[in-house]
Amino acid sequence: MAAVKVNELHREDLPWIIEYDESKCIQCGKCTAVCSFGAISPCVEMRKKSGNIAEKQNLEKVLVVKQNVGFENHCVGCGMCTAVCPNGAIKAVRNLDDRYAIRYRAEKGESLKRGGRSNLNTEGRTLDKIKIGRISQMTDPSLDAIRHTFEIKTPFGRVLSADKLGFDVDGNNIIQSRTLPPNRWIYPVIFGDMSIGAISSRMWEAIAIATAYLNEKVGLPIRMCTGEGGIPVSLLKSRYLKYMILQIASGHFGWNRIIETMPEMVEDPAGILIKIGQGAKPGDGGLLMANKVSEYVQEIRGVPKADLMSPPTHQGLYSIEESVQKMFLSMNAAFNFRVPVAIKVAASVTSVSVYNNLLRDPYNIVGGFFIDGFAGGTGAAHEISLNHTGHPITSKVRDCYLAAVHQGRQGEIPLFAGGGLGQTGSFAADAFKLICLGANGVFTGRHLLQIAGCCGNDTEKCNACSTGNCPAGIASQKACLTKRLDVDKVAENIVNYMIATDIELRKLMAPVGCSTLPVGRSDALITVDRHIAQRLDIQYSI
Repeated sequence: MAAVKVNELHREDLPWIIEYDESKCIQCGKCTAVCSFGAISPCVEMRKKSGNIAEKQNLEKVLVVKQNVGFENHCVGCGMCTAVCPNGAIKAVRNLDDRYAIRYRAEKGESLKRGGRSNLNTEGRTLDKIKIGRISQMTDPSLDAIRHTFEIKTPFGRVLSADKLGFDVDGNNIIQSRTLPPNRWIYPVIFGDMSIGAISSRMWEAIAIATAYLNEKVGLPIRMCTGEGGIPVSLLKSRYLKYMILQIASGHFGWNRIIETMPEMVEDPAGILIKIGQGAKPGDGGLLMANKVSEYVQEIRGVPKADLMSPPTHQGLYSIEESVQKMFLSMNAAFNFRVPVAIKVAASVTSVSVYNNLLRDPYNIVGGFFIDGFAGGTGAAHEISLNHTGHPITSKVRDCYLAAVHQGRQGEIPLFAGGGLGQTGSFAADAFKLICLGANGVFTGRHLLQIAGCCGNDTEKCNACSTGNCPAGIASQKACLTKRLDVDKVAENIVNYMIATDIELRKLMAPVGCSTLPVGRSDALITVDRHIAQRLDIQYSI
């Protein structure tokens, strides 16, 4: 009898096990063809027909589907095989006793990397424990959500207090004595920064189309952040650039093209976002695996085919004051001080300190403060960073807002919050709660991927964004996979979702009695968790 090799990887070690019902299979081959990970393949088995097994005439060859076992081609539970099977003959079942993470580290001698979000939800979601409870009645009548006019806009850019506006009176004339910082009034939802490379060019194009349609046809002034890595030159030269927030991160990928195209731009961008860090993996830089650096990505970023790693910090920014100075001298000056410049940081214990220093900036050039919580999605990261580092978004938004209130300067630098919004299905409710806690707006990225048909979730399903084998064609650069993505349909779904979100925001604003965004209106919130009530300074109820 052969010895049992206990150190080899077995099917029972994998996070997902394929269950295959041979009696239902018609051998169409759709399941093996659609699997982008090579986790299953057709296989011939010898089966006994009847009688003595030693008699060769009593054996027959049977075509079956076999699960492959390997570190590079194991099942991730995306469910594409089940989706295409006409008879339901195959499905992936979660293995609650898997040892894949342990076996991978022991075999490879390196840290496990994956996409998606944190799969550890031991603490629960704070936003799900908060309810909107201030229902207006006789003393402060509620509004008609259908017929009332709501002004759902927020500033993007520095907002000066009345004493700093720089207006003088000359006789009967009011004279502006100083130049005001640039400001845009936008919808309080920004499509978060996901680069061409991290997501496929078709997915990025679908978001861009949806952004333009929402602005020009629906009337929702939503802005899209490009992510690090540059954008097509044709878009830089088009009038649609005014809906784009250009991001510059520590890798500076794609900025050569942007700089070279500046003389030919017919519109200014909506803003500049300097990414200091991201909440899903604070302390780590960006990482785009070499298998996702296609020729198109190489061209747009001006790089060879290799792992593209951004440093964890901007190499020239070593203090808050120096950062402000360099933003003033570079990004603001580049567009002749017509474009607001914001920074994005990971939610951390120092978020309030950074925000306080930016509020005191004498040049008034910081146009926004983006705080990213640990529950946000990421294209590729070490699993240890995803699961065990980061800070929830709710407390940091609240801390920053209250710190500004203490100075009497709330609203001067708009706060934008992100990180796990819509994680349990209701994006509008999460956004509204963060606005009531002090955010001027929110940004979302991973949620857009789910709208587009992402197979993954936050309980270890798929989450293979980093491999380049995305079965939905969302986070892949392989032509055979990206063709699965219907650009027009994805754009339509995003547009429809945002129209529904706009309706839901009005339905939440109406009972509170607000016709404009209730920024900082914590009296509209209640919680049944005493600790949350104390930490966020909101009402407690049982």
